[in-house]
Amino acid sequence: MRDFWIRFGRKLVLAVPGLLAVALVLVLNLTGIGGLDRAGMLLFDTYNRIAPREYKDAGVRVVDIDEESLRKLGQWPWPRSDMAALTQKLVDAGAAVVAYDIVFAEPDRTSPARLVERAKREKADPAAIRALEALPDNDAIFADTLSRNPVVLGFFLGQGPKSETVEPKVGPAWGGTEPKSLMLNFTSATQPIKPLRDAAPGLGAVSRIGDDDGIVRQAPMVMMQNGTFLFSLVIESLRVGQHQQSTMIKTDNASGEFGEGNSIASLKTGDVVVPTDADGQVYVYYTRDEPSRVVPAWKILTGAIPPEKLAEMFDQTIVYVGTGAPGLQDLVSTPLKKREPGVMVHAQATEQVLLGQFLQRPYWANTIERGSLMVLGVLMALLLPWMGATRGAVLGVLMVGGMALGSWMAFRQQMLLLDPTYPILGLILAWVSVTVFTYYREERQRAYIHQAFDRYLSPDLVKRIVDDPSRLQLGGEEREMTVLFCDIRGFSRISEKLDPQEIIRFLIAFLTPMCDILLARKATIDKFIGDAILAFWNAPLDDPDQYGNAARGALAMVERLKQLNKEMPGGAEPWPGDVGIGIGLNSGPCCVGNMGSAQRLSYSLIGDTVNLASRIEGLTKYYGVTIAMGEDLQARLREFATIELDRVRVVGRDAPETVHALVGDEALAGSEAFRAFAAEHDAVLLAYRAQAWDEAAALLAKGEAAAKGYGLGKLYALMGERVARYRDNPPGADWDGVYGATEK
Repeated sequence: MRDFWIRFGRKLVLAVPGLLAVALVLVLNLTGIGGLDRAGMLLFDTYNRIAPREYKDAGVRVVDIDEESLRKLGQWPWPRSDMAALTQKLVDAGAAVVAYDIVFAEPDRTSPARLVERAKREKADPAAIRALEALPDNDAIFADTLSRNPVVLGFFLGQGPKSETVEPKVGPAWGGTEPKSLMLNFTSATQPIKPLRDAAPGLGAVSRIGDDDGIVRQAPMVMMQNGTFLFSLVIESLRVGQHQQSTMIKTDNASGEFGEGNSIASLKTGDVVVPTDADGQVYVYYTRDEPSRVVPAWKILTGAIPPEKLAEMFDQTIVYVGTGAPGLQDLVSTPLKKREPGVMVHAQATEQVLLGQFLQRPYWANTIERGSLMVLGVLMALLLPWMGATRGAVLGVLMVGGMALGSWMAFRQQMLLLDPTYPILGLILAWVSVTVFTYYREERQRAYIHQAFDRYLSPDLVKRIVDDPSRLQLGGEEREMTVLFCDIRGFSRISEKLDPQEIIRFLIAFLTPMCDILLARKATIDKFIGDAILAFWNAPLDDPDQYGNAARGALAMVERLKQLNKEMPGGAEPWPGDVGIGIGLNSGPCCVGNMGSAQRLSYSLIGDTVNLASRIEGLTKYYGVTIAMGEDLQARLREFATIELDRVRVVGRDAPETVHALVGDEALAGSEAFRAFAAEHDAVLLAYRAQAWDEAAALLAKGEAAAKGYGLGKLYALMGERVARYRDNPPGADWDGVYGATEK
């Protein structure tokens, strides 16, 4: 018995680090210091992406003022007379309520009264001024339409200097004790102008509160400003659509509820009940895009949709009007999309309310999560010393998997948000703490590997081999990678002028700064092939910005070479005049890993992507450009200044490739001059491939000066020669516009 207790005591000592780890995680959960709540939110986002809400038509529509609407009807803001017409058309089509996710905070600048003021200042024709004065005011037209129809206007709440408090259309009715304050408590407001807000039957807040990472996961249903409770656009739309005169706020000490009256439990307007969290918000359960939900505004205003079709689309619906055009800056991030029109948050929240499909995080969720953390974490810490590492790992996997599965099933089957982050973190830390405290690593083997390979491989590769000695075996893995070939122009002629030692010193002087640039951009230097450099990105370590790093690295190499050509001639190192380079870039799948023979390994890469990068580098000389790239990489570098060179069938490859020149960074790409040149160049290629030889020749002549400014003078000369040749000897109807390269 005594031996048992001694053994038990030793095992208990081994469990102490695990128990401390569980206690630490519990403290982090209680205090929120660790910021791990965001991990839970990201997990719920993943759930929403995996299993989005199934779209069912709940009678909610979105009228989108999109880019096409702006192109057809003019820039925003539109005249209020147009908004009145849009409203009337929707109501005439049967809409139960029209809600604007727009704040009409200023008078209409296109109203006749505004135009009269300007006309008088400019001393316009008095008759024209009198004609303008006789016209009705646009805001008055809109206000009249609002007063006769079920419309809700939006206002925005903020945290600016204290401003006039919004006067709600109806005050709240109470079920339970009125809370003294809300977390969503604001000081300022941006409201519609008074004639409009007085005329509208409803007035709702359009404020959307994103989390710390900017993602909108919840929609506030009720907010407070300077002590006044205000309802959201969603609640006001439901109230006006049901012709109700009040909305009830039910708190947690109402009949049948448990609480002290400090938290909101639900809202009720008409027949609709909206369960909320303690701060009056609902979690939005997003659907994927549904085209039938959204109608562009221009189709309604221009009559593109017949009246009978409009009635079919909008009869007895709640219609939200919002601005989805990117330039109007009402885009938000949601768990499903990085850029979503903000009005969709209101629309999807309303659908959930009408369908009764609510994601909820119940008040007992924290208790369940903390209880799971303590019970399972302590159990893991106590059992692990008795089970050993392998069986303990199995136990840990089962516990972690059980927690994750339980959270998923709660979401999928009950629409409950239960966060397994803290319990899982506690289990993992308990397992790691006990394992590290009980067992030590085989440091001698690690030291041996380091000593054996530090002189032969890069530190990153040595670390990977230490972590997994099996990597010493031959073989590789397929990765999406970006490849760079760089070659010195005319190196053979340079070599003729220098003796062997001078050639070596010249290459060192050239390769060292070039490699410094590449390594600073997270490249892996594969090898030097004489004067050429082969480098790649995204191996052995992941590089999420591999395409941008490759482009910026290539541009930096060109700039550095310009400096070297100015600084080096006449210096201590041999530098043969004005040195030029050609750089070929390409991206795509490659096989990368330890290659070679059983006697000698080399960490390298192979694949068609690599071969094509080499061929593209060879084409830089033909087209007279410094940096060229393949079409896959160019598609990932839209923000850079690139110009299409040609469609080429390179040596040894049947499929043609569209080759582009990289001429500058994002700043150049955004310049007016470059955008104009790029558009003209696209027109050249279009005419060339359409065999419109006269048009192509004229466009080439027009753009020749600009092309030289971007280093494309030789390209335009080549294109001019081809156009002249094809004009005299047309290639025929089956010509595909592809140039067949004859050299590598």
